[in-house]
Amino acid sequence: MNHFMSFFPDALHFTEVDSANLILLLGAILLLGSLGGRLFQKLKIPQVVGYIVIGIIIGQSGLRILSKNVITSLTPLSSLALSLIGFLIGGELKLKTIKKYGKQFVGILLFESITPFIINTIIITIIGTLITHNFASSIALGLVLGAISSATAPAATTDVLSENRTRGPLTTTVLGIVALDDAVGLILYAIASSVAEIFLGVHGQGIVIKLLLVLYDVFGSIVLGAFIGWLLTLMIQNAMSNPGRILAFSLGMLLLSCGIASLLKLDNILTAMSLGFFMVNFAPAKTRPTFTLVENFTPPVYVLFFVLVGAKLNIWQVTPFVGIIALIYVTSRTFGKSLGAVIGSIITKAPETVKKYLPYCLLSQAGVAIGLSISAGTHFANTIGPTVLLIVTATTFIVQILGPICVKYGITKAGECNLAVNENDIMKNTHVSDITSHGNTICCLGSHTIVNEFTPLDDLIEAFSHHQNLNYEVKDTDGKLSGIVTLENIKESLSVGGDLASCLLAMDIMEKPPITCHPDTTIPELYELYQQYDCEAIAIVDEEGKAMGMLGKHIVDHYLHAKVVELQKKVTSLG
Repeated sequence: MNHFMSFFPDALHFTEVDSANLILLLGAILLLGSLGGRLFQKLKIPQVVGYIVIGIIIGQSGLRILSKNVITSLTPLSSLALSLIGFLIGGELKLKTIKKYGKQFVGILLFESITPFIINTIIITIIGTLITHNFASSIALGLVLGAISSATAPAATTDVLSENRTRGPLTTTVLGIVALDDAVGLILYAIASSVAEIFLGVHGQGIVIKLLLVLYDVFGSIVLGAFIGWLLTLMIQNAMSNPGRILAFSLGMLLLSCGIASLLKLDNILTAMSLGFFMVNFAPAKTRPTFTLVENFTPPVYVLFFVLVGAKLNIWQVTPFVGIIALIYVTSRTFGKSLGAVIGSIITKAPETVKKYLPYCLLSQAGVAIGLSISAGTHFANTIGPTVLLIVTATTFIVQILGPICVKYGITKAGECNLAVNENDIMKNTHVSDITSHGNTICCLGSHTIVNEFTPLDDLIEAFSHHQNLNYEVKDTDGKLSGIVTLENIKESLSVGGDLASCLLAMDIMEKPPITCHPDTTIPELYELYQQYDCEAIAIVDEEGKAMGMLGKHIVDHYLHAKVVELQKKVTSLG
């Protein structure tokens, strides 16, 4: 590895962060991470995997372009990303959702957290004893790793959900669980580490003190987040309506909550989640756009965060013993999480999609797990600490790569992708051809809105009286567009009166269309044409200029409303 690294000049390696190269460093990370994410997205793999792989390539396991000092100095970016994730998760925990799924959340949460703890503790203790012949050390290792295995990383999971615009019972359950099971993991770790101290003969804080510290961490974070949420609500409600200012104040308060949480040794994810929970449930409705604004800000922060996650991993430090225990750990954790999720889903009578596919959505692990492993590495520095740190680091590499892929598979099979969309989202991906071929809508756009040049005025009046269309395309003998007839044209022709009016044809009263569109015209472009030319209908022509009918604005509006209702019905049918 070192021989390979000698081919790279020192200029390509960042060993320290200073004002001169910080912008260059962030730009390189953001650009490379985005390229990696896009490449993996093209391969139908979640983009977060691409971010992490780029981090692995340029980090400690690969080219080591980023040194440990640089990665450590950029830790605040990770804290910011986790705060943003916590805030957006909190925004999904609406009281009506908790009332509907509360028992389901708690039941599944307990089983999917405690089951891997028990399974890992037992299996690692047995295998460790067989290899090392040291029962005390093995059971301590099993207890600590078992507790750490209960935590799930919300970052990678929520990124996949956001990327695929998911909505439904599985999405709701996943967000609820990943938001809360870190708290369970902290409690289990406090208990497990205290018991491990007894087996290892380490004299540390008692279990009561540790549990009190966990309670301080959990409830202190909730109170801090709610308080800052209340302050943010007052600022937005009384001072602002400008989106830019709302975003600035929201990010400012998020950063403030993250900083205060760090000073008070509280959990910044839980603090931000509490802030989001307060905003979505207790703040006035006018503050709700805050979540959309913050979500639009998150993509570049997520890229930086996940590239750094990959850069931290160093898979070359794994020894054979660590490799065996790591393999057992990740296998037992996967089995325990899956089994616990299924049992919890069955007991709480969760929807079928939750029972089948929730196990695929709980495999990612990072954040809290790495934090607890670092704590164990420090606290048990002379015994199991280094082993715990290596095992969690090595397995994080595995689950951070496979976890997002499994989440994508689960939500796809559950049928919840692309359901969290609104009319604007539908517009961006819709073309004129989608509307003209949509169900019965074509009846309003096809032959009923096209007449030929020789159609008599009486027939035109008949068409206007029997159909709701206020505009008609006029085609020539080759089928090409030659003009349009509007209701105003009919009124003007009738004012002629007498026999002359009865002799008029469509070609005599038609006018030149101000603008035309094509089947591949997007709906946002179409609405822009409606507004620019102040018209309610636009003629559609193909590449050869042949008439295809008039597309009224009311028909487009109806199509978009119908698609939203259709998606809402699908979401309702899932749960």
